[in-house]
Amino acid sequence: MIDTSEQLYTLVSFELSKNITRRYSTSFSLGVSVLNKKYQDAIYGIYGFVRVADEIVDTFKNINKVKLFNEFRQQTYQAIDEGVSTNPILHSFQKVVKQYNIDKSHIDAFLNSMQMDLYYSTHDRQRYNQYVFGSAEAVGLMCLKVFVNGNQDEYNKLEPYAKALGSAFQKVNFLRDIKSDFEERGRLYFPDIQSEKDLTNQNKQKLENEVDQEFKLALNGIKQLNSDVKLGVYSAYKYYLALFKRIKNTDIDILKKQRIRVPNFIKILILVSAYFQVKIFRII
Repeated sequence: MIDTSEQLYTLVSFELSKNITRRYSTSFSLGVSVLNKKYQDAIYGIYGFVRVADEIVDTFKNINKVKLFNEFRQQTYQAIDEGVSTNPILHSFQKVVKQYNIDKSHIDAFLNSMQMDLYYSTHDRQRYNQYVFGSAEAVGLMCLKVFVNGNQDEYNKLEPYAKALGSAFQKVNFLRDIKSDFEERGRLYFPDIQSEKDLTNQNKQKLENEVDQEFKLALNGIKQLNSDVKLGVYSAYKYYLALFKRIKNTDIDILKKQRIRVPNFIKILILVSAYFQVKIFRII
């Protein structure tokens, strides 16, 4: 039962964040759906915020993106400061920030990485690492704040694993989206690569080696998560690992022409397999 109009507005705001998550990422939504319900709204709130920021720099056409993004950044901080926003996505996000004491530096890092997309199409290694931290690792750390429910000691222990998982997910996205990133946005998300012709199988393998190490590290952290969130995170891990394996077996010239996908029925099988590993056999 909804007690006040403000509670109703907050409820609707989180529902909109949830709908954005489901429409934009079926795989991520599957992972969130098997989290304990008390964590789901918060993760939807984070994803909705991340998604809208990404859309500003990636998707909107024929507008002043710099102006729009700067306004979004200002509105984000204003929502956090005032505890309310007429933008439902920012309203739900600021609720999560306040409840779980999400570090403002992680929000800054994320927005800074999104802003890079307005000015840079290639990256040297230093800027590439900065971009990955803000666009992925910082988001993983926001989610970790939710998963540990305010336990700072637990957060400190799991921080390196959360960063590794976020980085691995992002780099798999880079490999998967080579075609659309270059053709639609003119961007190359490989360190020290300046043109498409420099994208070789050798460079692809270098990035894959990084991802391999990050996935191995991240799994150690997943095993230490509490039972309320372990299945959801492990399901996402297994999905991205399956996608990564397909990409590793695909020549770079093919990746330049098509996007590699995991079929929906395979995603369901991954979720079922993860359930048995985590909940029945308890081997994770």
